[in-house]
Amino acid sequence: MDVKFTKLHGAGNDYFYLDAINDLPVCLADDTDFYRELAVKISDRHFGAGSDGIIIILPPSRVGSAAAADFRMRMFNADGSEGEMCGNGIRCFAKFVYDRHLTDKKNINIETLAGIKTVEVFLSAGTGTVEEARVFMGVPEFKTEKIPADFGKSEIIGEKIAAGGKEFEISCVSMGNPHCAVFVEDVKNFDVHFYGSLIENNKMFPKRINVEFVQVMDAQNVLVRTWERGSGETLACGTGACAVYSIMKKTGKIKENVLNVNLYGGTLNISGGLNDGVYMVGPAEEVFTGRYDFNYKN
Repeated sequence: MDVKFTKLHGAGNDYFYLDAINDLPVCLADDTDFYRELAVKISDRHFGAGSDGIIIILPPSRVGSAAAADFRMRMFNADGSEGEMCGNGIRCFAKFVYDRHLTDKKNINIETLAGIKTVEVFLSAGTGTVEEARVFMGVPEFKTEKIPADFGKSEIIGEKIAAGGKEFEISCVSMGNPHCAVFVEDVKNFDVHFYGSLIENNKMFPKRINVEFVQVMDAQNVLVRTWERGSGETLACGTGACAVYSIMKKTGKIKENVLNVNLYGGTLNISGGLNDGVYMVGPAEEVFTGRYDFNYKN
């Protein structure tokens, strides 16, 4: 079948967006196996079109006769696994629905597996299209059962973990999906691929985990490389940037309520408090549209 898609990225974290409201048959609109298989094939950067995964635009769930939100988002990583949320992805989701006139709201409520997230879009003065967005990412959750992690303490803050013959100090948090932060002295020359994979698949994390390798630059700037479960190293991760901010706030590594998280794909501005919730501001950019010939056998 001919699958219509649009590629967008947020700070280099790139996804293919499928409009399941208008462009997919009703029988496939919520077909998990269809999305898993498509994500694996289309995301391949050598034999597919190349991305970190796919994101689906869907109608919201209904609570009685009322809609739970304006839209519903599903996201699948490059290995076909479904993720709870994607911070960069949800900004681009908002750009997609606004720029294509699926909504005229500038504050858009989007239903995810991590709950309903509100995204405020900011428009380009020249084109009137979305160029960046602000997302309320929610309150960080440090309890091990919420991450989740099989660990003998209520929180994982400054704990030790062995990986590849080395011992690392880790701190973990859920921002709707699980994250583990490792602070290193020279992140550019750190073997993210080797150690990221080992930590991601550590048996203490039953749903695996995203890993952020963090180098503190100064009081308001960090440099981060992200190893995303199911996708490998990506150029940016929005929930990961929020996780780094939250862990640094909790451990006293930063005193201000704002942090610039510099990633290989761009910079995300994170602010807020641990009790009131965390906000993220970052870019959203469309790359191209296309069609993918997908032989799906259900």
